[in-house]
Amino acid sequence: MFASAVTVDAVVRALAGEGWSLQEPLGVSYVVNNDDLFNWQSASANQADEVLAVLDSPDSIDYDVGVCIYHSIAETGGQLLFHAGRSHCSFIPTIDRRRLSGAPALSDMAWYLNALIPPLIAIGLAS
Repeated sequence: MFASAVTVDAVVRALAGEGWSLQEPLGVSYVVNNDDLFNWQSASANQADEVLAVLDSPDSIDYDVGVCIYHSIAETGGQLLFHAGRSHCSFIPTIDRRRLSGAPALSDMAWYLNALIPPLIAIGLAS
């Protein structure tokens, strides 16, 4: 939870400083859940600014929205979901998920937390 509402653009920019990007193996993937179907869309990398504008549009503020983020050096990523009002978000590791070496069925959540949390604290992540 953030101390106050954030924009998807601000979160993506904060994460970019730590190697995260909207550019993932399939291009840019995003969703505006205005029909409760979570119908993900694809766009090309050069449309990233347009995608962010759609997600941060006043028309989308009352809907859950999401974007895939990817860490090209670590070769992993997932879905970053923002709930209506934009003070809550969640992350699901879905792209080449990092696994624990001793328990490959489990995700290495410590790695994801260490890679995601510090830059988000800088923009108001509170819990």
